[in-house]
Amino acid sequence: MSQKTNPLAGQPAPLDLLVNVPRLVSAYYAGRPDPSVPSQRVAFGTSGHRGSSFDNAFNEWHVLAMSQAIADYRRQKGIDGPLFLGIDTHALSTPAFNSAVEVLAANGVELMLSKDDEYTPTPAVSHAILVYNRGRTAGLADGIVITPSHNPPESGGFKYNPPNGGPAGTDITSAVEAAANAFLAADLKGVKRLPLAQALHAPTTHRHDYLNTYVEDLAQVLDMDAIRGVQIDLGVDPLGGAGVRYWPAITERYKLGRLNVLSQEVDPTFRFMSLDWDGRIRMDPSSPDAMHKLIGLRERFGIAFACDTDHDRHGIVTRSAGLLPPNNYLAVMVDYLFTHRPQWAAHAAVGKTVVSSQMIDRVAARLGRTLYEVPVGFKWFVDGLVDSSLGFGGEESAGATFLRRDGSVWTTDKDGIVPALLSAEIAARTGRDPGERFAELAQALGQPVANRVDAAATVEQKKKLSSLSPQQVQSTELAGEKIQNVLSHAPGNGAAIGGVKVVTENGWFAARPSGTENIYKIYGESFLGAEHLGHILEEAQQLVDKALAG
Repeated sequence: MSQKTNPLAGQPAPLDLLVNVPRLVSAYYAGRPDPSVPSQRVAFGTSGHRGSSFDNAFNEWHVLAMSQAIADYRRQKGIDGPLFLGIDTHALSTPAFNSAVEVLAANGVELMLSKDDEYTPTPAVSHAILVYNRGRTAGLADGIVITPSHNPPESGGFKYNPPNGGPAGTDITSAVEAAANAFLAADLKGVKRLPLAQALHAPTTHRHDYLNTYVEDLAQVLDMDAIRGVQIDLGVDPLGGAGVRYWPAITERYKLGRLNVLSQEVDPTFRFMSLDWDGRIRMDPSSPDAMHKLIGLRERFGIAFACDTDHDRHGIVTRSAGLLPPNNYLAVMVDYLFTHRPQWAAHAAVGKTVVSSQMIDRVAARLGRTLYEVPVGFKWFVDGLVDSSLGFGGEESAGATFLRRDGSVWTTDKDGIVPALLSAEIAARTGRDPGERFAELAQALGQPVANRVDAAATVEQKKKLSSLSPQQVQSTELAGEKIQNVLSHAPGNGAAIGGVKVVTENGWFAARPSGTENIYKIYGESFLGAEHLGHILEEAQQLVDKALAG
Protein backbone atom coordinates (compact mmCIF):
# COMPACT_ATOMS: atom_id res chain seq x y z
CA MET A 1 0.00 0.00 0.00
CA SER A 2 1.24 3.49 -0.82
CA GLN A 3 0.88 5.07 2.60
CA LYS A 4 3.23 6.66 5.09
CA THR A 5 4.47 3.91 7.40
CA ASN A 6 4.64 4.62 11.13
CA PRO A 7 8.19 4.25 12.51
CA LEU A 8 6.84 1.79 15.12
CA ALA A 9 5.39 -0.55 12.46
CA GLY A 10 6.42 -4.15 13.06
CA GLN A 11 7.51 -3.41 16.64
CA PRO A 12 5.91 -4.66 19.87
CA ALA A 13 3.10 -2.46 21.13
CA PRO A 14 4.18 0.03 23.82
CA LEU A 15 2.06 0.05 26.98
CA ASP A 16 0.54 3.45 26.27
CA LEU A 17 -1.06 2.11 23.08
CA LEU A 18 -2.90 -0.74 24.79
CA VAL A 19 -6.67 -0.34 25.08
CA ASN A 20 -8.07 0.24 28.57
CA VAL A 21 -10.47 -2.71 28.65
CA PRO A 22 -12.47 -1.70 31.79
CA ARG A 23 -13.11 1.75 30.31
CA LEU A 24 -14.02 0.23 26.93
CA VAL A 25 -16.56 -2.15 28.47
CA SER A 26 -17.90 0.59 30.74
CA ALA A 27 -18.43 2.80 27.69
CA TYR A 28 -20.31 -0.08 26.02
CA TYR A 29 -22.92 0.01 28.78
CA ALA A 30 -22.87 3.73 29.62
CA GLY A 31 -22.80 5.21 26.13
CA ARG A 32 -26.04 6.26 24.42
CA PRO A 33 -25.82 6.59 20.64
CA ASP A 34 -27.52 9.58 19.07
CA PRO A 35 -29.28 8.33 15.90
CA SER A 36 -29.23 11.86 14.47
CA VAL A 37 -25.43 11.57 14.23
CA PRO A 38 -24.58 9.42 11.17
CA SER A 39 -21.49 7.85 12.77
CA GLN A 40 -23.58 6.66 15.74
CA ARG A 41 -26.30 4.94 13.72
CA VAL A 42 -26.39 1.25 12.88
CA ALA A 43 -24.65 0.87 9.51
CA PHE A 44 -24.05 -2.50 7.89
CA GLY A 45 -20.99 -2.27 5.63
CA THR A 46 -19.51 -5.16 3.64
CA SER A 47 -19.10 -7.19 6.88
CA GLY A 48 -21.84 -6.07 9.27
CA HIS A 49 -21.96 -3.20 11.75
CA ARG A 50 -18.64 -2.17 13.32
CA GLY A 51 -17.47 0.55 15.64
CA SER A 52 -16.07 1.37 19.08
CA SER A 53 -17.93 2.10 22.31
CA PHE A 54 -15.53 5.00 22.83
CA ASP A 55 -17.15 6.68 19.81
CA ASN A 56 -20.74 5.67 20.67
CA ALA A 57 -20.60 3.57 17.52
CA PHE A 58 -20.83 0.11 19.14
CA ASN A 59 -22.76 0.20 22.40
CA GLU A 60 -25.31 -1.91 24.21
CA TRP A 61 -28.15 -0.02 22.55
CA HIS A 62 -26.82 -0.88 19.08
CA VAL A 63 -26.70 -4.58 19.88
CA LEU A 64 -30.12 -4.63 21.57
CA ALA A 65 -31.63 -2.84 18.56
CA MET A 66 -29.90 -5.06 15.97
CA SER A 67 -30.87 -8.23 17.84
CA GLN A 68 -34.54 -7.23 17.98
CA ALA A 69 -34.44 -6.23 14.31
CA ILE A 70 -33.08 -9.67 13.41
CA ALA A 71 -35.67 -11.43 15.60
CA ASP A 72 -38.40 -9.47 13.78
CA TYR A 73 -36.84 -10.21 10.38
CA ARG A 74 -36.77 -13.94 11.15
CA ARG A 75 -40.44 -13.82 12.16
CA GLN A 76 -41.42 -11.95 8.98
CA LYS A 77 -39.53 -14.41 6.76
CA GLY A 78 -40.67 -17.55 8.59
CA ILE A 79 -37.13 -18.46 9.70
CA ASP A 80 -37.92 -20.55 12.77
CA GLY A 81 -34.99 -22.96 13.04
CA PRO A 82 -32.12 -22.47 15.49
CA LEU A 83 -29.87 -19.40 15.41
CA PHE A 84 -26.17 -20.25 15.74
CA LEU A 85 -24.46 -17.50 17.74
CA GLY A 86 -20.66 -17.14 17.78
CA ILE A 87 -18.17 -14.62 19.16
CA ASP A 88 -14.50 -13.78 18.80
CA THR A 89 -11.97 -12.62 21.41
CA HIS A 90 -12.34 -8.82 21.14
CA ALA A 91 -13.12 -7.18 24.49
CA LEU A 92 -16.54 -5.96 23.31
CA SER A 93 -17.63 -9.34 21.98
CA THR A 94 -18.62 -10.91 25.30
CA PRO A 95 -20.74 -7.96 26.50
CA ALA A 96 -22.36 -7.81 23.06
CA PHE A 97 -23.00 -11.55 23.21
CA ASN A 98 -24.79 -11.11 26.55
CA SER A 99 -26.94 -8.31 25.14
CA ALA A 100 -27.86 -10.35 22.07
CA VAL A 101 -28.77 -13.42 24.16
CA GLU A 102 -31.06 -11.32 26.38
CA VAL A 103 -33.04 -10.08 23.37
CA LEU A 104 -33.07 -13.23 21.25
CA ALA A 105 -34.16 -15.41 24.18
CA ALA A 106 -36.93 -12.94 25.02
CA ASN A 107 -38.18 -13.37 21.45
CA GLY A 108 -38.30 -17.15 21.79
CA VAL A 109 -35.44 -17.77 19.35
CA GLU A 110 -33.91 -21.27 19.57
CA LEU A 111 -30.35 -20.25 20.40
CA MET A 112 -27.29 -22.43 19.79
CA LEU A 113 -24.50 -21.18 22.06
CA SER A 114 -21.02 -22.62 22.12
CA LYS A 115 -20.34 -25.53 24.46
CA ASP A 116 -18.23 -24.40 27.45
CA ASP A 117 -18.53 -20.80 26.19
CA GLU A 118 -15.80 -21.53 23.64
CA TYR A 119 -14.91 -18.77 21.18
CA THR A 120 -16.32 -19.51 17.74
CA PRO A 121 -14.70 -18.73 14.37
CA THR A 122 -16.86 -17.33 11.57
CA PRO A 123 -16.35 -20.47 9.41
CA ALA A 124 -17.55 -22.72 12.26
CA VAL A 125 -20.82 -20.76 12.37
CA SER A 126 -21.26 -20.91 8.58
CA HIS A 127 -20.45 -24.63 8.65
CA ALA A 128 -22.98 -25.24 11.45
CA ILE A 129 -25.77 -23.44 9.56
CA LEU A 130 -25.15 -25.38 6.36
CA VAL A 131 -24.85 -28.77 8.07
CA TYR A 132 -28.10 -28.19 9.97
CA ASN A 133 -29.98 -27.00 6.88
CA ARG A 134 -28.78 -29.81 4.61
CA GLY A 135 -31.83 -31.59 3.20
CA ARG A 136 -34.29 -29.25 4.95
CA THR A 137 -36.83 -26.97 3.30
CA ALA A 138 -38.46 -25.73 6.50
CA GLY A 139 -37.32 -24.90 10.02
CA LEU A 140 -34.11 -23.44 8.61
CA ALA A 141 -31.24 -22.18 10.76
CA ASP A 142 -29.31 -18.92 10.49
CA GLY A 143 -26.61 -17.24 12.55
CA ILE A 144 -24.94 -14.19 14.07
CA VAL A 145 -21.21 -13.70 14.55
CA ILE A 146 -20.11 -11.01 16.99
CA THR A 147 -16.77 -9.85 15.59
CA PRO A 148 -15.13 -6.81 13.99
CA SER A 149 -12.77 -9.21 12.18
CA HIS A 150 -9.12 -8.06 12.23
CA ASN A 151 -9.95 -4.53 13.40
CA PRO A 152 -8.16 -2.94 16.40
CA PRO A 153 -8.83 -4.09 19.99
CA GLU A 154 -11.23 -1.25 20.81
CA SER A 155 -13.56 -2.33 17.98
CA GLY A 156 -16.78 -4.30 18.15
CA GLY A 157 -18.70 -5.95 15.32
CA PHE A 158 -21.99 -7.72 14.64
CA LYS A 159 -22.90 -9.58 11.44
CA TYR A 160 -25.85 -11.71 10.35
CA ASN A 161 -25.69 -14.88 8.25
CA PRO A 162 -29.05 -16.00 6.78
CA PRO A 163 -29.96 -19.66 6.10
CA ASN A 164 -27.53 -19.86 3.15
CA GLY A 165 -24.72 -19.59 5.73
CA GLY A 166 -22.95 -16.65 4.09
CA PRO A 167 -22.84 -12.89 4.65
CA ALA A 168 -26.27 -11.28 4.40
CA GLY A 169 -27.05 -9.46 1.15
CA THR A 170 -27.95 -5.78 1.04
CA ASP A 171 -31.68 -6.60 0.77
CA ILE A 172 -31.45 -8.11 4.27
CA THR A 173 -28.94 -5.74 5.85
CA SER A 174 -30.82 -2.66 4.64
CA ALA A 175 -34.01 -3.89 6.29
CA VAL A 176 -32.25 -4.83 9.54
CA GLU A 177 -30.32 -1.56 9.59
CA ALA A 178 -33.48 0.54 9.10
CA ALA A 179 -35.39 -1.36 11.78
CA ALA A 180 -32.50 -1.14 14.26
CA ASN A 181 -32.16 2.61 13.75
CA ALA A 182 -35.92 3.01 14.28
CA PHE A 183 -35.51 1.25 17.65
CA LEU A 184 -32.64 3.62 18.53
CA ALA A 185 -34.78 6.64 17.62
CA ALA A 186 -37.62 5.27 19.80
CA ASP A 187 -35.34 4.78 22.82
CA LEU A 188 -35.56 1.00 22.34
CA LYS A 189 -39.36 0.92 22.63
CA GLY A 190 -40.47 -2.47 21.27
CA VAL A 191 -37.22 -4.25 22.17
CA LYS A 192 -37.92 -7.39 24.21
CA ARG A 193 -35.39 -8.42 26.82
CA LEU A 194 -34.84 -11.00 29.56
CA PRO A 195 -32.31 -10.86 32.42
CA LEU A 196 -29.15 -12.64 31.31
CA ALA A 197 -29.37 -15.51 33.82
CA GLN A 198 -32.95 -16.19 32.76
CA ALA A 199 -32.05 -15.99 29.06
CA LEU A 200 -29.16 -18.44 29.45
CA HIS A 201 -31.44 -20.96 31.17
CA ALA A 202 -34.45 -20.49 28.90
CA PRO A 203 -35.83 -23.72 27.38
CA THR A 204 -35.00 -22.29 23.94
CA THR A 205 -31.31 -21.79 24.77
CA HIS A 206 -29.09 -24.75 23.87
CA ARG A 207 -25.39 -25.62 23.71
CA HIS A 208 -23.67 -26.73 20.50
CA ASP A 209 -20.20 -28.26 20.12
CA TYR A 210 -18.95 -26.02 17.32
CA LEU A 211 -15.32 -26.99 17.82
CA ASN A 212 -15.50 -30.78 17.51
CA THR A 213 -18.21 -30.69 14.83
CA TYR A 214 -16.05 -28.46 12.64
CA VAL A 215 -12.75 -30.22 13.38
CA GLU A 216 -14.20 -33.69 12.74
CA ASP A 217 -15.47 -32.58 9.32
CA LEU A 218 -12.12 -31.15 8.09
CA ALA A 219 -11.20 -34.46 6.43
CA GLN A 220 -14.12 -33.87 4.05
CA VAL A 221 -12.53 -30.71 2.64
CA LEU A 222 -8.78 -31.41 3.03
CA ASP A 223 -6.48 -34.39 2.53
CA MET A 224 -5.61 -34.72 6.20
CA ASP A 225 -3.62 -37.91 5.55
CA ALA A 226 -1.32 -35.98 3.23
CA ILE A 227 -0.97 -33.17 5.77
CA ARG A 228 -0.08 -35.71 8.47
CA GLY A 229 2.72 -37.01 6.26
CA VAL A 230 4.18 -33.64 5.26
CA GLN A 231 7.98 -33.64 5.47
CA ILE A 232 8.44 -30.10 6.80
CA ASP A 233 7.77 -28.47 10.17
CA LEU A 234 4.65 -26.31 10.35
CA GLY A 235 3.82 -23.44 12.68
CA VAL A 236 0.51 -21.71 13.40
CA ASP A 237 -0.17 -18.52 15.35
CA PRO A 238 -3.89 -17.98 16.08
CA LEU A 239 -3.10 -14.30 16.86
CA GLY A 240 -5.20 -14.61 20.01
CA GLY A 241 -8.32 -15.17 17.95
CA ALA A 242 -11.45 -17.31 18.07
CA GLY A 243 -9.66 -20.39 16.73
CA VAL A 244 -7.14 -20.46 19.57
CA ARG A 245 -8.50 -23.80 20.90
CA TYR A 246 -9.24 -25.19 17.44
CA TRP A 247 -5.60 -25.62 16.44
CA PRO A 248 -4.62 -27.92 19.34
CA ALA A 249 -7.80 -29.92 18.67
CA ILE A 250 -6.91 -30.25 14.97
CA THR A 251 -3.37 -31.30 15.86
CA GLU A 252 -4.63 -33.94 18.29
CA ARG A 253 -7.52 -35.25 16.19
CA TYR A 254 -5.43 -35.76 13.04
CA LYS A 255 -2.13 -36.58 14.80
CA LEU A 256 -0.29 -33.73 13.04
CA GLY A 257 3.05 -34.23 14.73
CA ARG A 258 4.79 -31.53 12.70
CA LEU A 259 2.24 -28.77 13.38
CA ASN A 260 3.39 -26.51 16.22
CA VAL A 261 0.79 -24.25 17.86
CA LEU A 262 2.94 -21.24 18.75
CA SER A 263 0.57 -19.50 21.14
CA GLN A 264 -2.73 -20.14 22.91
CA GLU A 265 -2.78 -16.74 24.59
CA VAL A 266 -6.01 -14.75 24.68
CA ASP A 267 -5.63 -11.13 25.78
CA PRO A 268 -8.21 -8.49 24.76
CA THR A 269 -5.47 -5.85 24.56
CA PHE A 270 -3.67 -8.01 21.95
CA ARG A 271 -0.39 -6.77 23.45
CA PHE A 272 1.45 -9.70 21.83
CA MET A 273 0.87 -8.30 18.32
CA SER A 274 3.40 -6.36 16.27
CA LEU A 275 2.09 -2.93 15.31
CA ASP A 276 0.59 -2.58 11.86
CA TRP A 277 1.80 -0.15 9.17
CA ASP A 278 0.01 2.83 10.79
CA GLY A 279 1.25 2.14 14.32
CA ARG A 280 -2.03 0.58 15.45
CA ILE A 281 -2.70 -2.93 16.71
CA ARG A 282 -4.53 -4.86 14.03
CA MET A 283 -4.77 -8.66 13.76
CA ASP A 284 -4.29 -8.74 10.00
CA PRO A 285 -2.54 -11.92 8.84
CA SER A 286 -1.88 -10.43 5.40
CA SER A 287 0.09 -7.46 6.79
CA PRO A 288 3.92 -7.79 6.82
CA ASP A 289 4.06 -5.48 9.84
CA ALA A 290 1.38 -7.24 11.89
CA MET A 291 2.95 -10.60 10.95
CA HIS A 292 6.49 -9.44 11.79
CA LYS A 293 7.06 -12.05 14.50
CA LEU A 294 5.85 -14.98 12.41
CA ILE A 295 7.88 -13.87 9.41
CA GLY A 296 10.90 -13.89 11.72
CA LEU A 297 10.40 -17.64 12.21
CA ARG A 298 10.56 -18.51 8.50
CA GLU A 299 13.85 -20.36 8.93
CA ARG A 300 12.40 -22.49 11.72
CA PHE A 301 9.34 -23.68 9.78
CA GLY A 302 8.88 -24.81 6.19
CA ILE A 303 5.46 -23.16 6.31
CA ALA A 304 3.90 -21.05 9.04
CA PHE A 305 0.42 -19.55 8.98
CA ALA A 306 -1.92 -17.35 10.98
CA CYS A 307 -5.57 -16.29 11.00
CA ASP A 308 -7.28 -13.10 12.05
CA THR A 309 -9.47 -12.69 15.13
CA ASP A 310 -12.58 -14.46 13.80
CA HIS A 311 -10.44 -16.83 11.70
CA ASP A 312 -12.01 -15.96 8.35
CA ARG A 313 -8.73 -14.67 6.85
CA HIS A 314 -5.39 -16.39 6.41
CA GLY A 315 -1.72 -15.49 6.11
CA ILE A 316 0.94 -17.86 4.74
CA VAL A 317 4.68 -17.58 5.46
CA THR A 318 7.04 -19.89 3.54
CA ARG A 319 10.76 -20.39 3.92
CA SER A 320 11.16 -19.80 0.18
CA ALA A 321 9.23 -16.53 -0.14
CA GLY A 322 8.36 -15.11 3.29
CA LEU A 323 4.82 -13.77 3.70
CA LEU A 324 2.92 -14.44 0.49
CA PRO A 325 0.83 -11.53 -0.83
CA PRO A 326 -2.83 -12.63 -0.57
CA ASN A 327 -3.36 -12.54 -4.34
CA ASN A 328 -0.36 -14.80 -4.93
CA TYR A 329 -1.69 -17.47 -2.60
CA LEU A 330 -5.19 -17.22 -4.11
CA ALA A 331 -3.67 -18.05 -7.50
CA VAL A 332 -1.70 -20.96 -6.01
CA MET A 333 -4.83 -22.36 -4.35
CA VAL A 334 -6.81 -22.16 -7.60
CA ASP A 335 -4.05 -23.86 -9.59
CA TYR A 336 -3.72 -26.67 -7.03
CA LEU A 337 -7.36 -27.30 -6.18
CA PHE A 338 -8.64 -27.56 -9.72
CA THR A 339 -5.98 -30.17 -10.51
CA HIS A 340 -6.30 -32.17 -7.26
CA ARG A 341 -10.06 -32.42 -6.70
CA PRO A 342 -11.21 -35.04 -9.24
CA GLN A 343 -14.75 -35.17 -7.83
CA TRP A 344 -15.41 -31.50 -8.53
CA ALA A 345 -17.72 -30.86 -11.46
CA ALA A 346 -16.09 -29.99 -14.78
CA HIS A 347 -18.20 -26.83 -14.93
CA ALA A 348 -17.22 -25.59 -11.43
CA ALA A 349 -15.94 -22.03 -11.90
CA VAL A 350 -13.25 -19.90 -10.24
CA GLY A 351 -14.68 -16.99 -8.21
CA LYS A 352 -12.74 -13.75 -7.62
CA THR A 353 -13.47 -10.12 -6.87
CA VAL A 354 -12.83 -7.36 -9.42
CA VAL A 355 -9.85 -6.07 -7.42
CA SER A 356 -8.13 -9.47 -7.15
CA SER A 357 -5.08 -10.31 -9.26
CA GLN A 358 -5.24 -10.88 -12.99
CA MET A 359 -2.94 -13.84 -12.28
CA ILE A 360 -6.10 -15.70 -11.20
CA ASP A 361 -7.61 -14.99 -14.64
CA ARG A 362 -4.52 -16.42 -16.31
CA VAL A 363 -4.51 -19.52 -14.09
CA ALA A 364 -8.22 -20.11 -14.74
CA ALA A 365 -7.69 -19.75 -18.49
CA ARG A 366 -4.82 -22.25 -18.43
CA LEU A 367 -7.02 -24.67 -16.50
CA GLY A 368 -9.88 -24.21 -18.96
CA ARG A 369 -12.15 -23.04 -16.13
CA THR A 370 -14.77 -20.29 -16.26
CA LEU A 371 -13.85 -17.14 -14.34
CA TYR A 372 -16.64 -15.65 -12.23
CA GLU A 373 -15.70 -12.06 -11.38
CA VAL A 374 -17.87 -10.17 -8.87
CA PRO A 375 -17.83 -6.88 -6.92
CA VAL A 376 -16.03 -6.63 -3.57
CA GLY A 377 -17.91 -8.60 -0.91
CA PHE A 378 -17.97 -12.32 -0.15
CA LYS A 379 -21.79 -12.38 -0.33
CA TRP A 380 -21.53 -12.53 -4.13
CA PHE A 381 -20.04 -16.05 -3.97
CA VAL A 382 -22.69 -17.57 -1.72
CA ASP A 383 -25.19 -18.89 -4.28
CA GLY A 384 -22.47 -20.40 -6.47
CA LEU A 385 -20.89 -22.18 -3.51
CA VAL A 386 -24.27 -23.53 -2.37
CA ASP A 387 -25.08 -25.07 -5.78
CA SER A 388 -21.42 -26.04 -6.44
CA SER A 389 -21.24 -23.99 -9.64
CA LEU A 390 -18.25 -22.31 -7.95
CA GLY A 391 -15.40 -24.51 -6.82
CA PHE A 392 -13.57 -21.63 -5.18
CA GLY A 393 -14.29 -18.08 -4.05
CA GLY A 394 -11.50 -15.71 -3.05
CA GLU A 395 -11.00 -12.01 -2.41
CA GLU A 396 -7.91 -9.84 -2.40
CA SER A 397 -7.94 -9.30 1.38
CA ALA A 398 -6.92 -12.92 2.15
CA GLY A 399 -10.42 -14.34 2.38
CA ALA A 400 -11.38 -17.59 0.64
CA THR A 401 -13.28 -20.83 0.85
CA PHE A 402 -13.77 -23.81 -1.45
CA LEU A 403 -15.86 -26.93 -1.87
CA ARG A 404 -15.54 -30.22 -0.01
CA ARG A 405 -13.53 -32.92 -1.72
CA ASP A 406 -16.76 -34.49 -3.03
CA GLY A 407 -17.75 -31.22 -4.70
CA SER A 408 -20.45 -30.14 -2.22
CA VAL A 409 -20.54 -26.93 -0.20
CA TRP A 410 -18.22 -26.53 2.81
CA THR A 411 -18.79 -22.96 4.02
CA THR A 412 -20.33 -19.95 2.31
CA ASP A 413 -18.44 -17.45 4.43
CA LYS A 414 -14.69 -16.96 4.41
CA ASP A 415 -12.67 -19.68 6.13
CA GLY A 416 -9.13 -18.88 7.29
CA ILE A 417 -8.41 -22.30 8.78
CA VAL A 418 -8.91 -24.38 5.64
CA PRO A 419 -6.69 -22.29 3.30
CA ALA A 420 -4.01 -22.26 6.01
CA LEU A 421 -4.02 -26.06 6.25
CA LEU A 422 -4.22 -26.36 2.47
CA SER A 423 -0.73 -24.84 2.27
CA ALA A 424 0.56 -27.97 4.03
CA GLU A 425 -1.46 -30.26 1.74
CA ILE A 426 0.05 -28.50 -1.29
CA ALA A 427 3.57 -29.02 0.07
CA ALA A 428 2.86 -32.66 0.91
CA ARG A 429 1.27 -33.54 -2.43
CA THR A 430 3.57 -31.56 -4.76
CA GLY A 431 6.85 -31.42 -2.85
CA ARG A 432 6.93 -27.61 -3.18
CA ASP A 433 5.65 -24.95 -0.80
CA PRO A 434 3.15 -22.28 -1.96
CA GLY A 435 5.96 -19.75 -2.48
CA GLU A 436 7.73 -22.12 -4.85
CA ARG A 437 4.44 -22.95 -6.55
CA PHE A 438 3.79 -19.27 -7.19
CA ALA A 439 7.30 -18.80 -8.63
CA GLU A 440 6.46 -21.54 -11.15
CA LEU A 441 3.19 -19.80 -12.06
CA ALA A 442 5.00 -16.48 -12.53
CA GLN A 443 7.59 -18.16 -14.73
CA ALA A 444 4.85 -19.56 -16.96
CA LEU A 445 2.24 -16.79 -16.87
CA GLY A 446 4.08 -13.59 -15.97
CA GLN A 447 5.20 -11.83 -12.80
CA PRO A 448 2.60 -9.41 -11.41
CA VAL A 449 3.43 -6.26 -9.45
CA ALA A 450 0.57 -4.71 -7.49
CA ASN A 451 -0.17 -1.84 -5.15
CA ARG A 452 -3.08 -0.01 -3.58
CA VAL A 453 -3.38 3.70 -2.90
CA ASP A 454 -5.76 4.99 -0.23
CA ALA A 455 -6.79 8.63 0.05
CA ALA A 456 -9.25 10.59 2.19
CA ALA A 457 -12.66 11.27 0.68
CA THR A 458 -15.81 12.96 1.92
CA VAL A 459 -19.19 11.23 1.79
CA GLU A 460 -20.07 13.39 -1.24
CA GLN A 461 -16.83 12.49 -3.02
CA LYS A 462 -17.41 8.81 -2.32
CA LYS A 463 -20.84 9.10 -3.93
CA LYS A 464 -19.31 10.68 -7.03
CA LEU A 465 -16.70 7.95 -7.28
CA SER A 466 -19.19 5.12 -6.83
CA SER A 467 -21.27 6.48 -9.72
CA LEU A 468 -18.34 6.77 -12.17
CA SER A 469 -19.39 5.50 -15.58
CA PRO A 470 -17.33 4.01 -18.43
CA GLN A 471 -18.26 7.06 -20.51
CA GLN A 472 -16.21 9.26 -18.19
CA VAL A 473 -13.04 7.37 -19.16
CA GLN A 474 -12.15 9.29 -22.34
CA SER A 475 -8.71 7.80 -22.92
CA THR A 476 -8.14 4.85 -25.27
CA GLU A 477 -4.81 3.95 -23.65
CA LEU A 478 -3.57 3.22 -20.15
CA ALA A 479 0.16 3.43 -19.43
CA GLY A 480 0.97 2.91 -23.12
CA GLU A 481 -1.34 -0.06 -23.69
CA LYS A 482 -4.66 -0.14 -25.48
CA ILE A 483 -7.63 -0.21 -23.11
CA GLN A 484 -9.53 -3.45 -23.63
CA ASN A 485 -12.35 -2.93 -21.18
CA VAL A 486 -13.86 -0.26 -18.97
CA LEU A 487 -16.17 -1.79 -16.39
CA SER A 488 -18.69 -0.31 -13.97
CA HIS A 489 -20.39 -3.67 -13.48
CA ALA A 490 -18.76 -7.00 -12.67
CA PRO A 491 -18.48 -9.39 -15.64
CA GLY A 492 -19.54 -12.41 -13.57
CA ASN A 493 -22.92 -11.30 -12.28
CA GLY A 494 -23.54 -7.86 -13.78
CA ALA A 495 -23.68 -6.21 -10.35
CA ALA A 496 -22.39 -2.64 -9.95
CA ILE A 497 -18.83 -2.52 -8.63
CA GLY A 498 -19.34 0.90 -7.04
CA GLY A 499 -16.62 2.53 -9.11
CA VAL A 500 -14.76 1.74 -12.29
CA LYS A 501 -12.20 -0.80 -13.51
CA VAL A 502 -9.97 -0.23 -16.56
CA VAL A 503 -8.25 -3.25 -18.12
CA THR A 504 -5.41 -3.64 -20.64
CA GLU A 505 -3.55 -6.74 -21.80
CA ASN A 506 -0.90 -6.49 -19.09
CA GLY A 507 -2.40 -4.31 -16.41
CA TRP A 508 -5.47 -2.81 -14.81
CA PHE A 509 -6.68 -0.43 -12.16
CA ALA A 510 -9.89 -0.18 -10.18
CA ALA A 511 -11.07 2.86 -8.22
CA ARG A 512 -13.82 2.56 -5.62
CA PRO A 513 -14.86 4.14 -2.33
CA SER A 514 -14.45 2.20 0.90
CA GLY A 515 -17.61 0.69 2.34
CA THR A 516 -16.47 1.21 5.94
CA GLU A 517 -14.19 4.29 6.02
CA ASN A 518 -14.11 7.81 4.57
CA ILE A 519 -11.46 6.94 2.02
CA TYR A 520 -11.29 5.79 -1.57
CA LYS A 521 -9.03 3.06 -2.88
CA ILE A 522 -7.17 2.70 -6.16
CA TYR A 523 -5.99 -0.83 -6.87
CA GLY A 524 -3.46 -1.40 -9.63
CA GLU A 525 -1.51 -4.29 -11.12
CA SER A 526 1.01 -4.71 -13.91
CA PHE A 527 2.70 -7.66 -15.57
CA LEU A 528 5.32 -5.35 -17.11
CA GLY A 529 7.09 -4.25 -13.94
CA ALA A 530 7.10 -1.59 -11.24
CA GLU A 531 7.62 1.36 -13.59
CA HIS A 532 4.59 0.37 -15.67
CA LEU A 533 2.54 -0.01 -12.47
CA GLY A 534 3.60 3.48 -11.44
CA HIS A 535 2.25 4.88 -14.72
CA ILE A 536 -1.03 2.96 -14.25
CA LEU A 537 -1.57 4.36 -10.76
CA GLU A 538 -0.58 7.88 -11.82
CA GLU A 539 -3.10 7.90 -14.67
CA ALA A 540 -5.73 6.33 -12.43
CA GLN A 541 -5.21 9.08 -9.88
CA GLN A 542 -5.66 11.73 -12.57
CA LEU A 543 -8.96 10.14 -13.61
CA VAL A 544 -10.22 10.02 -10.02
CA ASP A 545 -9.16 13.62 -9.32
CA LYS A 546 -11.04 14.76 -12.41
CA ALA A 547 -14.15 12.84 -11.39
CA LEU A 548 -14.11 14.22 -7.86
CA ALA A 549 -13.62 17.77 -9.10
CA GLY A 550 -16.50 17.48 -11.56
